[in-house]
Amino acid sequence: MKKTIGSILTAGGLLGVIYFGYQYFQESESFEAFGADVAISTGDYTPIIISAVVMIAGIVVSKLNIK
Repeated sequence: MKKTIGSILTAGGLLGVIYFGYQYFQESESFEAFGADVAISTGDYTPIIISAVVMIAGIVVSKLNIK
């Protein structure tokens, strides 16, 4: 049972990291200054952190051997 819950949390966290990471990079703006391309991100990184924590929690839950 723990392995199933851990797998679900891991998969959900991974999908969240991919989706929100893609959104974060899409919300970045770039411009050229003095011949160099400068990129500034206006995205929110909080959902990426939350998804990563959920993914790590899923890995921990699935690997724990507490009976």
